[in-house]
Amino acid sequence: MLFADEAGMDTQSQQDLIAVAEALADAAREAVLPYFRADGLDADNKLDAGFDPVTEGDRAAERAMRAVLAERRPQDSILGEEYGRHEGTSGLTWVLDPIDGTRGFLSGTPTWGVLIAVGDEHGPHLGIIDQPYIKERFLGGFGAAWVDGPMGRRALKARAPRPLSQATILTTFPEVGDDVERTAFHSLAAQTRLTRYGMDCYAYALVAAGQVDLVVEAGLQAYDIQGPMAVVQAAGGIVTDWQGGPAHQGGRVIAAANAEIHAAALATLSKA
Repeated sequence: MLFADEAGMDTQSQQDLIAVAEALADAAREAVLPYFRADGLDADNKLDAGFDPVTEGDRAAERAMRAVLAERRPQDSILGEEYGRHEGTSGLTWVLDPIDGTRGFLSGTPTWGVLIAVGDEHGPHLGIIDQPYIKERFLGGFGAAWVDGPMGRRALKARAPRPLSQATILTTFPEVGDDVERTAFHSLAAQTRLTRYGMDCYAYALVAAGQVDLVVEAGLQAYDIQGPMAVVQAAGGIVTDWQGGPAHQGGRVIAAANAEIHAAALATLSKA
């Protein structure tokens, strides 16, 4: 059930935001899928040193979402990875990552996703992680969390506490940021039962779905984390920085299934 939250939104306002968020995800799905696993798909590199790809699929998906917002929520601000910031007047900001995991997108792996969040300066109220290819959508906010996908719709609930030695931890890159951050991550991972790499935003969906215990990353932007953050928190998990503080602006991030595993992980990460 939806309810009025601390931001003062009534049920109808919340439902309106959920409807718009789902419309954004629908528009992004339609725009991006023609590019996935397409012959001749190429990418531009955003970096002078290294590889940070962007494809026409990224741009098409963000343009499609911005078009929906221009029609349905023109009063709101937008922060998007590909086209930057648009200032609004409502106090709400839509934070958009049209393809989180462009390296995976280029590789043909279905672990990339479309990330959508809406919130204010304190963080997201609502978020979506959408995987268009397998048609699986994770939504969380306003006291509700669910997934719609190949197996139907069901509620999301993060895992119950377990010892760190029995935990599963995920991250995208084995390097995990700089030397200090990499050392901290691998010190923590060595205490867990299973470590997996390369999941991109899908890792956070797995925390929300009760499949894994921890996601740890570094060097994130606001558009990388706000959608996943809302989903994980709505499912009962915790998302903070490595010191236990706010994470909605990015940087070093830990997503944990519960308070106990979060505290156990912070005992190592907070030393970085």
